Amino acid sequence: MKDKVRKGRNQAKADEMRLVGGQDAAGIKQHEDTSFPVKIQGAGVESFELQVHGFWLVQDAVMNLLSRNEVSPRSNLSLALAGTTLDPLAELQSLKGLKPGAILRLVEEPYTARSARLHLARVLELLRASGPQDALREGRSPSLLETLTHTPDSSSPNGKSLKRSLSHTKTETTNQDGALHEYLLPGSSERPLMALLPHSSQPESPSYLRDLSLSFWNPAPGHRKLQGDFLYITVVTMEGRRCDITSCPKGFFLNRSTEEVFDPRPAQSSPVCHSFTDLLCHISPAFKQTLTTLKNRPQLPPVEGMPTPYCTLSWLGPPCASRTHKNTFSQLGVDEQQQAPDWNEELQAVRDLPQGSLEERLQRDKALLQVNGAFVRAVMQGAETVVDGFVDPVDGNPDDPAFLWGGLFMSQGAASAIFGGDRGRRAAQRLEFRGVQAYSDIEVLQGLHTLPTAIVDYRGVRLSAQGLAPGLEGSEQDQATAPASRGLLYGVNAGPQESPQRRRLLELLALAAKSLSLQRHVVVGPNDHKVPLFTSVDAQGLLGADGRFYILDVFRTFPADANFCPETETEGQTVTEVEESKSCGEDEEKKGCVKEGWPENYHSDFGLPKSFPHGLCRLRPELVQAFIQHKHSQFTQCVRKTLDENGGFEECATACDSRATSAVRAACKEVGSVSNIIFEMRFNPNVFSPEVSFPPSESESTKMQERLLREAAAFIITHQIPAFVEFCLQTNEAPMDGVSLKQALHQRGINLRYLGHVITAISQSENKECLRHIMRLVIGEIFIRSTKRVFNNFLQGVDVPSLSAAVSHFLCCLLVPHFTPTPVWDETKKKSRRRGRGPGASESTPWSMLAGAELWNLVCQDAAETYNISDSLGSGPNHLVEHYGLQKLSLLREFCLKTGVQLRLRDYVLDNQNKAPIGPDDILNIFPVVKHIHMPTVDASKAYRAAQNFIQKGLLDQAHENLKEATYLFGRVCDDLHIEACYCHSLLAKVAFVQGKPAEARSVQMKAVVISERVLGFDHPNTIHQYALLGVYVFAGGETALAQKCFLRARLLLLTVHGEDHPYTATLDSCLGLVLTGEQRGKFLENALRLNTSFFGPSHLHTALNQHLLAQWMCSKGDYRSAMSHEKESLTAFTSMFGEDHAQSRCSKEFLCTITKQAVKVERSLRQAGADCTEQTVECLNPSSDTMVEQMALVTGIRSLTHRDGLQEYRKKHNELKAAVAKELGFIVTNKLAASETVNGDEKSSAQETGSRKEAKDGESPAVENTSDDQQEQPVEETLMKSAATAPVNGHVVEPAEVKGHDEKTVVDAEDSERAASNAEVKIVNGESEVRAAGQEADNSTPNDVNSNTVNGGIKSDTTVTEMTDEVNGDIPKSPPVLKSKGTWADVVSKANGGSNIDTAVNSDHVTANGTAQE
Repeated sequence: MKDKVRKGRNQAKADEMRLVGGQDAAGIKQHEDTSFPVKIQGAGVESFELQVHGFWLVQDAVMNLLSRNEVSPRSNLSLALAGTTLDPLAELQSLKGLKPGAILRLVEEPYTARSARLHLARVLELLRASGPQDALREGRSPSLLETLTHTPDSSSPNGKSLKRSLSHTKTETTNQDGALHEYLLPGSSERPLMALLPHSSQPESPSYLRDLSLSFWNPAPGHRKLQGDFLYITVVTMEGRRCDITSCPKGFFLNRSTEEVFDPRPAQSSPVCHSFTDLLCHISPAFKQTLTTLKNRPQLPPVEGMPTPYCTLSWLGPPCASRTHKNTFSQLGVDEQQQAPDWNEELQAVRDLPQGSLEERLQRDKALLQVNGAFVRAVMQGAETVVDGFVDPVDGNPDDPAFLWGGLFMSQGAASAIFGGDRGRRAAQRLEFRGVQAYSDIEVLQGLHTLPTAIVDYRGVRLSAQGLAPGLEGSEQDQATAPASRGLLYGVNAGPQESPQRRRLLELLALAAKSLSLQRHVVVGPNDHKVPLFTSVDAQGLLGADGRFYILDVFRTFPADANFCPETETEGQTVTEVEESKSCGEDEEKKGCVKEGWPENYHSDFGLPKSFPHGLCRLRPELVQAFIQHKHSQFTQCVRKTLDENGGFEECATACDSRATSAVRAACKEVGSVSNIIFEMRFNPNVFSPEVSFPPSESESTKMQERLLREAAAFIITHQIPAFVEFCLQTNEAPMDGVSLKQALHQRGINLRYLGHVITAISQSENKECLRHIMRLVIGEIFIRSTKRVFNNFLQGVDVPSLSAAVSHFLCCLLVPHFTPTPVWDETKKKSRRRGRGPGASESTPWSMLAGAELWNLVCQDAAETYNISDSLGSGPNHLVEHYGLQKLSLLREFCLKTGVQLRLRDYVLDNQNKAPIGPDDILNIFPVVKHIHMPTVDASKAYRAAQNFIQKGLLDQAHENLKEATYLFGRVCDDLHIEACYCHSLLAKVAFVQGKPAEARSVQMKAVVISERVLGFDHPNTIHQYALLGVYVFAGGETALAQKCFLRARLLLLTVHGEDHPYTATLDSCLGLVLTGEQRGKFLENALRLNTSFFGPSHLHTALNQHLLAQWMCSKGDYRSAMSHEKESLTAFTSMFGEDHAQSRCSKEFLCTITKQAVKVERSLRQAGADCTEQTVECLNPSSDTMVEQMALVTGIRSLTHRDGLQEYRKKHNELKAAVAKELGFIVTNKLAASETVNGDEKSSAQETGSRKEAKDGESPAVENTSDDQQEQPVEETLMKSAATAPVNGHVVEPAEVKGHDEKTVVDAEDSERAASNAEVKIVNGESEVRAAGQEADNSTPNDVNSNTVNGGIKSDTTVTEMTDEVNGDIPKSPPVLKSKGTWADVVSKANGGSNIDTAVNSDHVTANGTAQE
């Protein structure tokens, strides 16, 4: 009970801390007792006030203090209250006498040898203030948002400087009204790299000292060590003075030593300073002045200044490879690791931390992230050390050398002929990593441990890195006497055992098998004994010396991919010969058994099953889950069909006979369920394993498993790949590069070895021209992946001094047609001789003799073997450019990201065949590329998912609160530097924008941009999306120049990553057409129309919207003839999609009439020579800024459109039913019902909105007007009586479905939604958009009040017509005049049931925060 009370307090205080931490928490109530101020004094710092929380520990307050500018870089401090030193582990709220305004004193604690070194490390961190190019130099992705938004007065130490710095950008950016750079205009082929990384506005780091290093008088002699000397430090000040400093328990003092004489006595008048910087200030006035400037400089927000948990590589380095400022402090050596940590013990100790309260879980999640981040950094450093040859192998096996370094066990793994040699070895390392991730992700499993694991690729070598496994409990002699109680407890080689420990391990493995959908099965062991398994045959379960259960060797955890298993051709490899003869006695029967599970003509149509270069092809877990859902659908259909044949579903369900049970049993058998009474799908991971035999008793089960795996493999070809192609055909946020392509395929469970089949599916599609951007990506991904494998082998024959020359030579051979090695060899030889190092490489070295044609043949051969494509790559790189539109720059970027190569930032001319475009000096570095385990952020992720559910239900206020909580929790766990935190902030910004809070949306979205740049990469596709969204929000705040910069930045990144020929380019160009002025605006709008027409056709929604935007622009410049032409095309598209009676079609028709009338007026005025009148008419049709904001929100997908067919007849029936029910209930629906409706208990919003906010309704385009009287005469019940304000935030789409009474639910049919969408009209008066409900006057419209949203992503007109549901339209109107005559059907039901609580159901695809779809 006490824990519950404390948890409640902590949650209340956590909400308040969310406000203090700089988060925008406008809707959250502050609790009076959540935080209070205290006064900090002592330790030589000026007194200041600190806001603390009662649930903080004392050590939390100390850590907060150490990060303050007033205290930094002091360390080794404690807090005292009323003269008593406080316990670091005590909660502040438990301290007696601690109240608001209390004085806490900082107490300087004596140093130890270790704490003194830690203090010096903090001083070095301060003095090594990162310069603007340091991130690039270290291979980390920088944040570039500040280069767009920098102002001199952007300073705030509390983390809000990012928001404040942008409040003045309007004045600074409005002077950029000239022409854009040529490379940003549509149609340009120039791709300058220098523009990708503009110069930072941060100043270079100043010089504090000339030198700071460990003195050569170290180590301290024995007699001085006994007097407390820890170490000696030499300092050379900017004034040229050389000083020797002694570190002791009391602090630091100046001694009398010189370069010639060792005299450790304190110098005359030298104070003993607890802080090293205090002593330096006493010695050097220049240091004191520089340090003051350093402390007073603007402090970066935490999200920009904090180090990321994992390194995000940047493929571009600084323009100058040499350092731009001195770093003379590296010789101090105080931050070097003293001893190798036990990574496994550190990780398991954190995993065993308590999880009872929220605070405990947050601390555990944060510790997990910190330990794993440190482990990954150690892996990167270890890989460089091992591959560079600084570590000797611990064994003498040249084929599989193993290394121990820094507490890591690193190896390449043994190449097995069964698994396919070197490629099989790499596959085993990758699958082991995925298996460890799968077991680590099981939340309900406590007690089963995996080792910390990562795989790293460096210089063509793949190493598997793990923490050192604990020894088996007991010695080998003990295991011989009592093997059941300790050591190896589970596995094929464990032998028959029985002990409490083994039973507990089997229980854990059974739980894990249930979560992973693995079947318990029996295999034949080495001594012909039967071994029951819950895992693959390789896995081993052991009891370590630390008392924990571990599972190892899980690389075959997931089921085999039957499409690439040659064992599918013969039955005898998986069933014993005796059982085989019984099961398939005749050849024909045997052939039938083998082929059971494959679709008809499967092999002839798709060429599967076939062999693969390695024998470890496994299904992805996403595919397993999708296939289980597919089988469940078959199961339900089978049950219903059987019941319908036996008298109907209702009769069988209510009858007390066995028909229902028999139907379920038959369906279970039909779909392959492991149970015959319930649906439960499990898979045997050892089926199709060539070395595994099953006993005769497993014959039937094995056959069923083989059938299921064949069906699952065929499911990829027949369902998942077509679904992916269809998704790409419908969305404008399709993958942009190899990373996003891989993510989209993996979300559907499609392995990358199926890229060749994706090409086949696109080639056979009727819309292959509309899928050319996907074809381009797939071809490029195949090319780069095959190139990477060739490159890995290529690097093995290169010595270290020749690496830069070899890599640049390889890239030239790859990207320049008919490249020969002579130019590179001559240039390298000349440079080497000039530097006095000799030639550096001989002409006989294999890498220097590689020619372009030879390299291309190797790449094509690998692509043919892996992806079964022969002529798709052509004869050279120009073929890829000419036939698929691939950019060489995009290929170069993909290659560098996959191999870890970093290039110097400069513009490369890759089409020059006379000179090598990339030289050795352009290769700055090769960084390790690491795949690591992703640690969970449990509570933050739960809050984020809860917010997504609320959005789907239409409850935006609750969603907003949950997103606030999620962002706070992400900040607590990972300082917001997490990919899911980026999605969460982006979603929060969308919700805030939909709720009419553009300022909050702008502030939050800026944080999302920075997180995406630093965590995913400055040119990641998600960063492009985030910049586009930020452009919308800042434009809504009136910052046109900054919005233009954001959209241009997104366009520049997209041009570099993919090229102009992509659907999302049309989205960006549409936005630029709204924010730019003059003829530039028309160029971008016309280019957007061209792209949308080519990708989606003339009758698609995107194309129709572009036609309308162009018509609007034509009106603004007085070209009514062209405007009429474009609006006619828009009207034709809307009519073909929605029909003539749809609101969107009527609005477009009315707008066309308006244009026509204006054109007639202009023509008449011209005839009468009335030029002034013409100008006035043109000015009237200029769209307002609010209109353009709403149109922009619609174009970028913040709001989306949809339409449901077949509702006209249903509408009439619904009206009749409603009238009959109202008559039966005996009361008249009045306007009071509608006027009293509330949204989530919060205040209501107006019935109207401007521009595209309403245009997000069914098919309504931006700024389209309809002033017809027909709409105003529509029935009242067709107005906006919906549930909570909702919108397609972040791709999530919601719709109304239910109205709850006390114990009853009555479905609110989509008829109301459809009528509401068609009657709250979007209108244009003189070019300005308005939204009016049916019968409402235009003068009453208020902007930004009604939110809208759609079903199934908003761009699919053929979505799920079986469910009569449609879009939810925003907030409930406060008291619109139109509702004064009647109520709605929802009101009748709510009144009758005695309640008005609105609930909603969802019929939509789930789309994640970065826009990628999940099924």
